[in-house]
Amino acid sequence: MVKRWLSRYFARKQLLAQNALVQRYIVIDLELTGFDPKQHEIVSIAWVLIENQCIKLSQAQHAINKDVLRLEQSPVYHGIAQQDVATGQSLAAILAKLSAHFSDAILVFHNATLDWGFLKQAFQAHNIDVQPLLIIDTFQIEKKRLHQQGQEIGLDDLTLGACRARYELPHYGCHHALTDAMATAELLLAQCHQISGGKKLKLAALL
Repeated sequence: MVKRWLSRYFARKQLLAQNALVQRYIVIDLELTGFDPKQHEIVSIAWVLIENQCIKLSQAQHAINKDVLRLEQSPVYHGIAQQDVATGQSLAAILAKLSAHFSDAILVFHNATLDWGFLKQAFQAHNIDVQPLLIIDTFQIEKKRLHQQGQEIGLDDLTLGACRARYELPHYGCHHALTDAMATAELLLAQCHQISGGKKLKLAALL
């Protein structure tokens, strides 16, 4: 047990010293029926890959979970109706596809506490063992940057749209998992560019 812990500790330390600008990332977004993993469900999952600061559009994925039991009021926000769910994929199949990237890509979310909380519980429920290399949160990156600049943070200052606006990225009005995954990927690249200032950027600087 101690040997395994030490191995993971040194592997993480080594990873954090690497250049963030040449890493492979998988940027993930979920649509949900609510905010509590214990009583709400994943409606859809989308992800895009970033390699050497390039978003790989051809490898983007979006899948609807056909196992959703109750959509409740969530279609108002994400537009996924019961007929869409009926033509979806099983959550187990979606999770298997997603986790195939975890061994060679760093996970990225905007608000990882929420999305990773749901994913972690889903992986456990389907007996899929996952060991992410690292989890990066564009929400936390922006929060840290605003604190360092001495700015007060308002209630809506860390939404995906508000964060993107500070980097003069275009507004995406559609609330859709794939759109939000793309938007988060673009935000991460903008944050990396701003933080690095044209110099080498260690992964540790993004935590």
